[in-house]
Parts: sequence; structure tokens; C-alpha cells
Amino acid sequence: MEKEIYEMHASICQIMANAKRLEIISILGNRELIVGDIAEKMEIRMANLSQHLSIMKVKGILKSRRDGVNIYYRIANPKVVQACKLMREVMMEQMREKGRLSNTVTSY
Repeated sequence: MEKEIYEMHASICQIMANAKRLEIISILGNRELIVGDIAEKMEIRMANLSQHLSIMKVKGILKSRRDGVNIYYRIANPKVVQACKLMREVMMEQMREKGRLSNTVTSY
């Protein structure tokens, strides 16, 4: 059982090891947005965004719902956002310690 958890954890970390996917999590936060709004905020082509959203949905990071012609996406579990915030805080602290980051940079 423990090994299975490690394997699942590694699989999720592989998915999250992509700057665009982390940006999607940041943009969504604790809200639901349509695909077009996400693409606009990221300044990314819809085809590229759709690939990322599909991967994240298959792995259970995102949930979606259709309303007419619109597809809405949201984070499946708010703890994903918390985990990303925590990791970002750790990295920002490390960068500040090295004098590479000003205090004006914000987190999610």
C-alpha cells in the first residue's frame, strides 16, 4: 500500500513538473473558469491548453463540466492549490535567502 502511494505521488509530481500546468492551477485557484478565459489569461493557443487540461483531468487534478458550448474547469481538490502555494513559498524563501528575489513578488 505504501509503495502504491509513492507511485501515485510521483505520477502527480510528474504532471505538476510543467510550468504551464502550475500556471493553470494558479489561474484557477478556488474558482471555475471557461477554457477561453484560461487561454486568454495564459496567452496560450487553445490546442496547447486543451492538451494540458486533458492530462490534468485524467490524473484527477481538474474537474470539468459543460454548459452549452462552454466547458468550465476547476481544481478537483483545494489541497492541490494549497500544496502548490506551499512549494512556491519554500522556493521564494530560498531565493530571498540567496538575495535573488525582492519582497514584492507574490504567491498564488
